Amino acid sequence: MKACLAARAGLQRSVPQVQITLNGEPEKKEGFSLYAIIESGGKQYRVATGDICRVERLPEEVGQEIVIERVMAVGDGDDLQVGTPSVRGVSVRARVKAHGKGRKIIVYKYKAKKNYRRKQGHRQPYTDLLIEKIEMGNF
Repeated sequence: MKACLAARAGLQRSVPQVQITLNGEPEKKEGFSLYAIIESGGKQYRVATGDICRVERLPEEVGQEIVIERVMAVGDGDDLQVGTPSVRGVSVRARVKAHGKGRKIIVYKYKAKKNYRRKQGHRQPYTDLLIEKIEMGNF
């Protein structure tokens, strides 16, 4: 209810300051948002530092840190660097938060007038990743 009233009143959340290290020098800008588009499991995800991203199941253990080098694009505000197919020298550090299964979907096969009915459920396994850092090499 309060969120609805705040939206009607035109109140908006302020954008937090994000500290990103570029070539060893920390930068702080108001509204500055560095993001990357990564590929995992044949899908592409837009991630930023601090995000939790749900990807296809990975074989790593919970708590383990992984480095994703398949970064398709990197952007910060108005600047966008697109790779062919990936951006060189850029990687994303993430930590495995949890493994799990998605909600159940029902697969139902049916052929009319043939007394053929098959019902099967499926739950897709996933991995939750906490994006810790977007590392810029020679960007």
